Amino acid sequence: MIGIDHYRRNDSHHDLTGQDSTTPNIVYLTASRPTFLRSRGDTEVVKIYQVDAFTDRQFAGNPAAVCILTKSLDDAWYANVAMEMNLSETAFLVRQPDGFDLRWFTPTVEVDLCGHATLASAHVLYETGVLLPDDTARFHTRSGLLTATHRDGWIEMDFPALPVERAQTPEGLETALGTALKYVGLSAHDYLVEIESAGVLRKMQQDFAALKSLNVRGVIVTSTSDSPEYDFISRFFAPGAGIDKDPVTGSAHCALGPYWQQHLNKTEFTAYQASKRGGTIGVRVEDKRVLLRGQAVTVFEAEISE
Repeated sequence: MIGIDHYRRNDSHHDLTGQDSTTPNIVYLTASRPTFLRSRGDTEVVKIYQVDAFTDRQFAGNPAAVCILTKSLDDAWYANVAMEMNLSETAFLVRQPDGFDLRWFTPTVEVDLCGHATLASAHVLYETGVLLPDDTARFHTRSGLLTATHRDGWIEMDFPALPVERAQTPEGLETALGTALKYVGLSAHDYLVEIESAGVLRKMQQDFAALKSLNVRGVIVTSTSDSPEYDFISRFFAPGAGIDKDPVTGSAHCALGPYWQQHLNKTEFTAYQASKRGGTIGVRVEDKRVLLRGQAVTVFEAEISE
């Protein structure tokens, strides 16, 4: 197995195995010196990056781990690495001829969709030179093909919209959130709840044991913003997925975008997730897709044995 560190574009259009290819619109790369994979004695080690997503500074936004592999490994290894990293998500990428396979793991489960770890993955690919700034990142995931582009220091991701339908309030939800609910809806993954105000949202006290009993990934709580620089704010709780309070949740905005489109009569938003770390998300609704914009910062890189 070859090691991969710094990549450069190969104008002769050979893939990593040296074979000719005529497939159009694919970025072909060659390895120079090992970075993502190398040997330590009889053990192969891979690079793992920790990235703060949806922020322009360290120690804010939502941290994710990103591991770029040259081949798929078994699910137990993915789960163990995610548990060891103990972040809300760890992303695993495996190169394919037309992009990357991408999977996301919390410390306890694999998830179907994750925004901040996708942003972190694209950030690492651009920052390390695997992709050039004008290249499109292509990710094959449980939620279908996701793409990301790099423009003016921001990364824009193309995600599926997750419409919200009004739902009956599940027993105990209002008590678990500790506040009155103006609206309760359900998307493909989560309950979405609108409450009275941003001030109430910031001061909420939750019963995580009660929230964990709900048969959904998590609960999105939202309100209009009390700051003119944002259109709406939110918080996200997913104790059933091993994440009591998620700092910034890109995938939640796949539901928040269509919801606020109906209530604010606009399609483009600047959103803020009001966690302790905080994070800013650009949101644009386009038919059945939601475009999410964010920035990211690498905090550190390390090595882990396969």
